[in-house]
Amino acid sequence: MDDRHISSELIYRITDILVILFILFLGAPYTNFYNVEGYLVAGLSAVVIFGLVGRFTDIYTSWSGRPLSDEAIRVTLAWILTFMSLVFIAFITKTSEQFSRVVLVAWLIATPVLLISARFILRQIFSRLRKMGVNNRTVAIVGMTRNGLNFAKDLESKPEFGYKVAGFYDDREDRIHKDVLNHYQNLGDFDDMIKSARNGEWDQIYIALPVEARKRMLRLLDQLSDSATPVRLLPDFFTTNLLKSKFIEIADNPVLCIYDSPFSADHAFIKRVEDLLVGSIILTLISPILVAIAIAVKVTSKGPVLFKQTRYGQKGEKIRVWKFRSMTVCEDGDTVTQATRGDSRYTKIGAFLRRTSLDELPQFFNVLQGTMSIVGPRPHAVAHNEQYRQIIPGYMLRHLVKPGITGWAQVNGWRGETNTIHKMRKRIEFDLWLDMKIIFLTIFRGFNDKNAY
Repeated sequence: MDDRHISSELIYRITDILVILFILFLGAPYTNFYNVEGYLVAGLSAVVIFGLVGRFTDIYTSWSGRPLSDEAIRVTLAWILTFMSLVFIAFITKTSEQFSRVVLVAWLIATPVLLISARFILRQIFSRLRKMGVNNRTVAIVGMTRNGLNFAKDLESKPEFGYKVAGFYDDREDRIHKDVLNHYQNLGDFDDMIKSARNGEWDQIYIALPVEARKRMLRLLDQLSDSATPVRLLPDFFTTNLLKSKFIEIADNPVLCIYDSPFSADHAFIKRVEDLLVGSIILTLISPILVAIAIAVKVTSKGPVLFKQTRYGQKGEKIRVWKFRSMTVCEDGDTVTQATRGDSRYTKIGAFLRRTSLDELPQFFNVLQGTMSIVGPRPHAVAHNEQYRQIIPGYMLRHLVKPGITGWAQVNGWRGETNTIHKMRKRIEFDLWLDMKIIFLTIFRGFNDKNAY
């Protein structure tokens, strides 16, 4: 049924082509050695390579309901890979001297900015059209469960995503409540759903049956395989946890890892190499800052420059985490009082160090030691770990990986004082994510956080 909808992929591809060529030819004619044939070949080559790379970075998949930030990072990565490929081609063909360095640098920087801006504008246009009922996809939900009802309400509350809920299929009368039927249509039982799927009445069908209905679900999926309607699964809490797990093979037997490190041996090695290389570069660059902070701490207050606090590391082992001392006390026992806004224990420059996260820079030495990683769950004080592991299910799973200097929770605003269970839960939810994306965002967000004090 996709032929009834505007192809966003086609529009995105045409827009990308126009943007890439526009930026290149905007400044090229004003150079002293303008070679129109050379620039045309470079532009067309960039369009082809970007389109190919875009298939692997998923920049042309449906982005309805997905954040622009993810799309922006994928588009930027695709363009950087494209540009590096062009530079390599120019190097081996010895044609790099035909192009202006100023034009190429401007092309490198301006293109992703304009690509992302164009996609933002297109998103706004598509969103308005969907709110007007144009280009919407009609979906049906199988199973009048709490999971299915919540999904229907979420789609209804966000019309800009372009989904319209036609109703529910269910063959159990006890599931169908009058208050629900007043709002959503009862489309019939499961046999009616199979007929509708085979007739292509819906753009998508979502199955929201609980995990205990596995046999019925498998039977329905087998019957739905005889239709051309896209079928999607709305997992419940248990299934969601399984989907986050990974499969390994032991003695030719598939094994599902429910609670395990997210890194294979190869990935762990690559991450360690990344920590050593990036950590060494960062330490070299910030060494003057480290010296200046150390002098400032020593001059403005009595006590050691560095504060080493016991934290839990990978597999729950205790490690010593380095920080610049920002307080007049060095608490490291069974009871640790969290810092609060305007805390009287701060030194003269302590509040500034904490707010800007400069007090955590010595942890790059922990990274080189191997007790921490640049990216990972932030290590909490032992006292706080013991408190929250008894309250929040899955809390200790964060220790399946090395603790990090920065993490997804930090760049999303879930750092600082955790004076409520909700704040700690949100911190746990955000604890594992993509390394380079987090490092990039930390530069812009991590050192200026209103929640840090």
